[in-house]
Amino acid sequence: MEVITNTNRSTTTKIWLSSPHMGGKEQEFIDEAFETNWIAPLGPNVTGFEDDITAFLDDEVYVVALSSGTAAIHLALMLLGVGRGDEVICQSLTFSASANPIVYLGATPIFVDSEPDTWNISPQFLEDAIKERLSKGKKPKAIIPVHLYGMPCKMNEILKIANQYEIPIVEDAAEALGSSYWGKKAGTFGEIGVFSFNGNKIITTSGGGALITKTKEFADKASFLATQARDKAPHYQHSCIGYNYRLSNVCAGIGRGQMQILNDRIKTKREIFNNYTRILKNIPGIFFQTELRGCSVTGG
Repeated sequence: MEVITNTNRSTTTKIWLSSPHMGGKEQEFIDEAFETNWIAPLGPNVTGFEDDITAFLDDEVYVVALSSGTAAIHLALMLLGVGRGDEVICQSLTFSASANPIVYLGATPIFVDSEPDTWNISPQFLEDAIKERLSKGKKPKAIIPVHLYGMPCKMNEILKIANQYEIPIVEDAAEALGSSYWGKKAGTFGEIGVFSFNGNKIITTSGGGALITKTKEFADKASFLATQARDKAPHYQHSCIGYNYRLSNVCAGIGRGQMQILNDRIKTKREIFNNYTRILKNIPGIFFQTELRGCSVTGG
């Protein structure tokens, strides 16, 4: 975005869409990593960051810190057994990273349109899509709803549909850390949840993400696959294909510092949104997401 600062257009000032904000403690965790030589992947900052996220979510979940939110979606689909020839329902209005991991696995995305109030997947269109695929003998292997720009989907309705047809949910909460729906934090509704800590998110680890799950079995399997799937053996032994998806101890140090200011960032995001709505609400053609009853939104 550019703002013209004078009438002869000789100078412009760029307003960054979403620049990172440091809280001050990040450097301390990074320095500690250097001083103790924990520079390689994993280490105390990774464990501490996972614990911080778990405490913030205030739910009985397990957290696995990863190199990106995309990696988290990829592993989530693997944990649910998605493979070649399968179909996965995906929200149509989203970033490509929600759909790309489906294709990584040789599966096919089935895109479902969004509704006008939340801009997220329509529960009615979701059920219509499931019925249509079942009529053709294809049962979707998973559903990926996305809390776009931090706005929670109508998870109660979506969960009811998913449970009725026995289809697991991978909850893409990449932009919704801190948002909640009827008092429950985004990312904790589905079988597996996903967060992103890319540079444009509410907190950042430079690049990073996390997988959230209710079962220790899934968490252990995700950690195993994310660290090259190396078997417990005295030599290099791999009984399945793994990935280099774990978050580094240095980047996790940034995340630990960011978690200390997360509540302040949520407050600021809401203030910015309120300013936009106040200033622009009377301009024809400009509309905003509707914060539905029961929702609390961070703003992305």
